[in-house]
Amino acid sequence: MTRLELREVRKSFGALDVLAGISLDVGEGEFVSILGPSGAGKSTLFQLLTGATRGEGEMRFDGAPLDDHGARFAFMPQRDALMPWRRIIDNATLGLEVQGMKRSAARERVAPLFAEFGLAGFERAWPAELSGGMRQRAALLRTVVQQRDMLLLDEPFGALDALTRAAMQRWLEKMWARHRWTALLITHDVREAVLLSDRIYVLSARPARVVTEVAVPLPRPRTESAALAREAAAIEAGILDTLLGAAETNSPSPMET
Repeated sequence: MTRLELREVRKSFGALDVLAGISLDVGEGEFVSILGPSGAGKSTLFQLLTGATRGEGEMRFDGAPLDDHGARFAFMPQRDALMPWRRIIDNATLGLEVQGMKRSAARERVAPLFAEFGLAGFERAWPAELSGGMRQRAALLRTVVQQRDMLLLDEPFGALDALTRAAMQRWLEKMWARHRWTALLITHDVREAVLLSDRIYVLSARPARVVTEVAVPLPRPRTESAALAREAAAIEAGILDTLLGAAETNSPSPMET
């Protein structure tokens, strides 16, 4: 079943065209990525979905016009955004409290998930006492416990070092396979997109348009097997060729520079 559907979504800031007619869809329990160069307008698309800004075009959820943005999406930004004055359990309950749930009830909902998210024993820790990867797991816990219809993940591992980022990508893939969240990920990391996604929409440089849609027919869980690595590498290579071709197409001519 299609949950999210965008048709010819456009956005400009004054004379600056950012999105030039984006069309995509995300199905129930599907992990879809939006991949494109930095500055292409990927985060602007999330701003439209969450209602932070307005654009043109059609956005539908479960077949109806998307007019209740806040009730549909749980949003995880690029950085963990944990509040340093709140302990980890109270950071994890923040979204529920904002919705009006009492802190005691929110803690009851969150507490059983700490072990699953690799945070058991750190409920009373301060954010500064956690590693980067643990902070991101806490931020994801805060996101998914809200039980929204869909997760919006905006480069959630972009601020991590390469080794921690790779470990978090593997962890998220396993968690998604277990829970089958409906998720839309923004990234500029081709390998991350291939590892995590069922499908990938590749965007051009700004003003962004969908260059191609790539299916990722790799079996799950996506283990470290040599055969799987070869298939993933072939998909990555094709996407990189597409991105490079799109960049050349969008490059200004000497007369325009």
